[in-house]
Parts: sequence; structure tokens; C-alpha cells
Amino acid sequence: MPGSLDKENEGHAHVDIQDDLPSPRAEGEASPIMRNSKGWDGKLRVPKSALVANPEAFSDPEYSDDENVLEGGEIAADEDLLDDEDPETDEVMCSHSRVGSISSLKLERFKNAARVCLRQNSIQEIDGLSALAGTLEDLDLYDNLIGHIRGLDELTNLTCLDLSFNKIKHIKHISHLTQLKELFLVANKIGKIEGLEGLDKLTSLELGSNRIREINNLETLVNLEELWVAKNKITEIAGLGGLSNLRLLSIQSNRITDLSPLKEVPTLEELYISHNALVSLKGIENNTKLRVIDISNNKVTSLEGLGPLKDLEELWASYNLIADFADVEKELKDKEQLTTVYFEGNLLQLRAPALYRNKVRLALPQVKQIDATFVRV
Repeated sequence: MPGSLDKENEGHAHVDIQDDLPSPRAEGEASPIMRNSKGWDGKLRVPKSALVANPEAFSDPEYSDDENVLEGGEIAADEDLLDDEDPETDEVMCSHSRVGSISSLKLERFKNAARVCLRQNSIQEIDGLSALAGTLEDLDLYDNLIGHIRGLDELTNLTCLDLSFNKIKHIKHISHLTQLKELFLVANKIGKIEGLEGLDKLTSLELGSNRIREINNLETLVNLEELWVAKNKITEIAGLGGLSNLRLLSIQSNRITDLSPLKEVPTLEELYISHNALVSLKGIENNTKLRVIDISNNKVTSLEGLGPLKDLEELWASYNLIADFADVEKELKDKEQLTTVYFEGNLLQLRAPALYRNKVRLALPQVKQIDATFVRV
């Protein structure tokens, strides 16, 4: 396990020696065996039955098998990584290449670059991109070491920006990116939704896996269609009233208990709210445009509230506390567009697993998929 040895002593025997105390061994007695924390005494042992091609290596401290030494490969410097790229290309990609500095890549030579993808590198600062301001539309810096949003001042033509999996704590210095349509800030350390004023063309905002507690400061995003805020610390669905075009909300793995605030977004078509603290679907009846609902892994006991949702196509409700087939039939049988239902892990499945699928088919003859299995016609 990491941490069992100090970094500087890793792989070496480690013994705590107390110089102030006399040796406990008697005169002429062999020294005690020195072992590291894992019990290894530092000696290499080879079974007697093993066939060794060069046994002299064990007895000759000067032994070297020069004939079989493999030449080491030279790791190219950052500035050499793109030497083989066509200078006329409109897409520059250099992922997982240990790039530490964007400016060292000399991207100014790519006069037509509309997309730059530098995923999975060691970049800490956004720099060296100003020369591409006239053409650059898509910037992907996913999975780097960026701690602050800076260096985007001149990139006003960006329509897509991905800064997911970095170390960003605050959303700043992007309000001037008025052409931005997609913004990805997944898996950072963001605690507050802020700094989005002026992004009135934004259609998709991804803030999953951060430290957000409240949904707020979104009222200027009048064209937002998709909001992804899964795996945060949100306790209440709020702050969505001004999003008149919102059609998808992903708020999974939070702490939501009440769906009634969804009445503020009647345009919603897809709702992903699994792994929360729901016990009821009351309050969802006003969202009559919903086509897809995922309420898996909650504590919902009844499907009451789904009755008015005539356009429902998919219902994912696995691992709740639904027990009554009559309730399922009452709320869902009239949904002509309903093709997929998931009820695995509910009481109605656990109590009679052998009869479960047939009962669902009888209650909902229109469905084509029950859990992960397609219904045979």
C-alpha cells in the first residue's frame, strides 16, 4: 500500500536504529536480520530448480550484460510534438503527451486551426493561443492541471470550451465569450455557479462532480437547453424559472426531496434524478412534455403524478419501493408512446421474480422493453 514506506526509502530495507542503547546480542552472536516494513530482508533469492542463463551475475559484482542492453528512447520536447502536422490543418490534437506548456507547442503556425484538443496532459496555465483567435472555435483542455480560468481574453470566437477534470475553483473570465454554445466544467472544485453573464447563446452547461450547493445565477442563459449538475451537494431544485428553453435536466446523485419546483420549467422533456432522496413524484404532473424520466435509486413508493404525462416514452424506476402492479397500470397504461420501463429491484419484482415480467406485460401491453430485455412479440 502507498504510504507504508517513505518515498525516499521506497524499495530499500528500513530499520530504526537506537544508537544510545547497548546491543542486546551476546558477544559472538550473529547480527539480527534487517527487514523492511513488508518483511523483506533485501536479498534476492532464486529457486535451485531455476535455469539461469548467466549464473555469474550472482557472484561477480562487476558483471554487465552489455550485449542485451536495450537503447532508451528519447522523449520529444513539447515544441517538437507537432512537427509532422500539416500547417494547413483545421484541427490540432496532442493528447496524453505530457505537454506542460501550450506556448511551447508553437500553435501560431496553424493559421486555420478551428479546434485544438490537448486532453490528458500536464498543462497548468492557458496561454499561447492568442494567435489563433481569428479561427479557434473549439478548445478542449480536458484532464489537465489548470487551477484558474485565464488566457481566454482574445478567443472571442469560441463556441465550445471544455475544462473538465482540472482544479478550477471559480468560474471567471469567460463572460466575454459571447459566441459560446457549450461549456464543460465537469469534475473540478467549483463551489458556486457564477460568472456566466453575457453567455446568452449557451445551450449546454455541464457542472457535474463539483461542490455546488445551490442552482443560481442562471437567469441570463435564456437559450440554455441542457443543464448537467449531477454529483454535487444540491438540496433543492431552484433557480430555473428564467430558463424558458430548458429541455434536459440532469441532477443525479444530489440530495433532492421535492419535485414541485419543476413547475417553473414546463418545457422540460428529459429528467435524470436518480440517486437522490425522493419518496414521492408529486409535483411532476405539471411537466407534461416529459418524455424520459430516470428516478432510479430513490425511495419512491408510488407512480402517482405521472398520470398527466401523455408523451412519456421511457421510465427508469429501478431500485425504489414500488410494490403495486395496480398502481403501475393506473398511471402508465394510457401512455401510448411508452416503450421502455425499468422496475428491477422494486418490491413488485423482488416478491415474485418469476411472474414479474408477465405481470408488467399484462399491465403495460404497449411496452417493448422491460428492464434490459426486449419484449418478444
